[in-house]
Amino acid sequence: MALELFRHNEEAYKAVVSMLAERNKAAVVHPTGTGKSFIGFKLCYDNSDKIICWLSPSRYIYQTQLENLKEASGGYEPQNVKFYTYAKLMLLSDENFSEIKPDYIILDEFHRCGAEYWGMGVQKLLEMYPDTPLLGLSATAIRYLDNQRDMTDELFDGNIASEMTLGDAIVRGILDPPKYILSIFSYQKDLDEYEKRVKNARYKSMRDKAEEYLEALRRALDKAEKLDDIFDKHMENRAGKYIVFCANREHMDDMIDKADEWFHKVDKRPHIYEAYSNDPEMSKAFHEFKEDNSDHLKLLYCIDMLNEGVHVDDVSGVILLRPTISPIIYKQQIGRALSAGKSQRPVIFDIVNNIENLYSIDSIKEEMKVAVRYYRSHDSEGMVVNDNFELIDKVEDCKKLFDKLEESLSASWDIMYENAKAYYEKNGDLEIPATYFTEDGYSLGLWINTQRGLYRGTHNGKPLTQMQIDALNAIGMRWQSIGELSWERYYEAAKKYYEENGNLLAPYSYVNENGINIGPVSYTHLTLPTKLEV
Repeated sequence: MALELFRHNEEAYKAVVSMLAERNKAAVVHPTGTGKSFIGFKLCYDNSDKIICWLSPSRYIYQTQLENLKEASGGYEPQNVKFYTYAKLMLLSDENFSEIKPDYIILDEFHRCGAEYWGMGVQKLLEMYPDTPLLGLSATAIRYLDNQRDMTDELFDGNIASEMTLGDAIVRGILDPPKYILSIFSYQKDLDEYEKRVKNARYKSMRDKAEEYLEALRRALDKAEKLDDIFDKHMENRAGKYIVFCANREHMDDMIDKADEWFHKVDKRPHIYEAYSNDPEMSKAFHEFKEDNSDHLKLLYCIDMLNEGVHVDDVSGVILLRPTISPIIYKQQIGRALSAGKSQRPVIFDIVNNIENLYSIDSIKEEMKVAVRYYRSHDSEGMVVNDNFELIDKVEDCKKLFDKLEESLSASWDIMYENAKAYYEKNGDLEIPATYFTEDGYSLGLWINTQRGLYRGTHNGKPLTQMQIDALNAIGMRWQSIGELSWERYYEAAKKYYEENGNLLAPYSYVNENGINIGPVSYTHLTLPTKLEV
């Protein structure tokens, strides 16, 4: 029995073996869907007499990878793996650590090692076995919401054996170019906010021009093709399997409620499955979805669990019902439809829920342009299999009007920065309410929030330059969200209480020395486990 790899993974594996022999550390950064876990399994296969310590965010991800491996290889399953989740690793005793004795260590989804507590377990393992060859696998090395930390630098001293963007994989034909449909389902709140901004514009000429664009945008959105028609027209496989990504449980329930309205022209009785990360039945739902071969439309509504590491071979497409998400999650979700070796062209329904999210796809298009330019400038035209993909933009006119509306209401970055600097010099911080306007009518509060979102990857738009980041840092910019700061404060208070009392059963009215009431928080029994598992 031989374990054969796709050509791109075979090339990456050879680079890994060479780099491990020379430097003892190697990272592989390949997009979701390219089968990078097989690189790790090939290392297990070629070193069957060695102990491989394999770390992953969840056992569920690893078990699914094993299932795919057995199917692709005709039954091979490594017997030399000591598997741990990152959460389990950090709970091991010194004695447990000393019993691992790995010959190789594999960090799957290694960007997750940047989490505070998971990272502690990994660091302890690496310190105990500093000479053990270390392989990392991930779709991204960057922690966008964590000060843009590059985990290849932190864990692998920058030793990247193979790196590939999602756009590069599509250009090379490793992943099939998708049919990408862009539309929108919720925009009234955005329009209302723009109406307020227009009314607050200081100059009449600015208001008049903005009102003209705002009214045109309203008309264009009202005329846009409805979602039931879009799904009817573009769900070519009407009995196919589609993964529907939602933000949270409440959002998922709302989206399921819209299934009859949106999909009735495709199938009046679609099979609906639900899976979310804290659902004890998620494995059962996912298994039933995979095994469903009926002639009905199959929709798997999910949260978190399919963002990384899990694949379904016969998925016809994905439906992104995204509020705002990080670039990592966006590309991971697209990757659920893109898979090396697929026989059918995937379809991606990018059904954004607000106007500003209309630009996520631009990042993929830019990656493809960069890859095409690179190969053609290096006499590698043969590497370019796809230089484009089919983009069906149902709101293209709306985007143009939105850009004009935003332009009519916005000052240049430099002007807004000078306003922010003046605010800082007067107030000593940039804790500006979102509704704050300068005396000249500039929406400085909204601008500051937008800069935070661009920096953290939660707001779509042109990324901040390092010069802009440095300039904002110089005037005391806080990059964390209020929610993150509040959560950290309560977590630290709960942690201290736990260390002092051995439990989280604080009296309901308990207030610590800093005035933080952790009683109601402690009774949920959720604070500590949530932090440990992130």
